[in-house]
Amino acid sequence: MPRPTDITLHQASRVLEVTFDNGEHFRLTYEYLRVNSPSAEVQGHGPGQKVLVSGKRHVGITAVEPTGHYGILIRFDDGHASGIFGWDTLYDLGRAHDTAWPDYLAQLEARGLSRE
Repeated sequence: MPRPTDITLHQASRVLEVTFDNGEHFRLTYEYLRVNSPSAEVQGHGPGQKVLVSGKRHVGITAVEPTGHYGILIRFDDGHASGIFGWDTLYDLGRAHDTAWPDYLAQLEARGLSRE
């Protein structure tokens, strides 16, 4: 699994930029990271239990803290800070973004929920 060589927060654009040692580079919005947090609060405790999180369009990140040699803890300004983003999770989120984001938006629309 690729490992990050650089992680940068861009507060004005609300983007976490991550570059991996295989040369892949992703720009992940704070909102995308928040609604896909690996925490049990979002993912549930088993298959099929993922929660559709809405209302996070303007969520911010207050801190990024290293967690061992395997990931980071992201502290969001809405109080969420229980998901550890392992390197594999960040990589998978980056690779899946082009299909996962439109799917997320379609799910919100289908349920009458908003990003606001």
